[in-house]
Amino acid sequence: MLFNTTLNNKDTTALINDMLGISYSFIKAIKLGGIGSKRMIIEAVSPGFDSLINSVSDINYGNIELREKGILIHINKGLKNFSWAIPYYQLHTYKTEGFSIHAQGNFVRFKNNKLLKENKSFIQKIVDFKIEHDEQYQFY
Repeated sequence: MLFNTTLNNKDTTALINDMLGISYSFIKAIKLGGIGSKRMIIEAVSPGFDSLINSVSDINYGNIELREKGILIHINKGLKNFSWAIPYYQLHTYKTEGFSIHAQGNFVRFKNNKLLKENKSFIQKIVDFKIEHDEQYQFY
């Protein structure tokens, strides 16, 4: 689900917390080695997210936040902030010419450059958390 998080809204916060769990505490975030990525350049988005991308030739940035049951992708458009909530069971990641995250029929592809390489360990952490979450629901 996509949320406009420019202004604090109790209903939006409650929906995100119900869907992905509450944010990690400060101590837990330190133990995990950080719960947020550095900013990355957004190269492409699905047609459903075209309205989130700057219409002029500005660079679009996004970052990722870990939650207990999923991830939040934060996208900045001018002075507005949008957050895409993705539970782990809907999350699919692909390493193609960049790094892309797919869920709910949409995707965001990050550009393969220095900023993406700086986030390599964080991306591996996302993959590990997804595997750990999926192991709870083994199907035979």
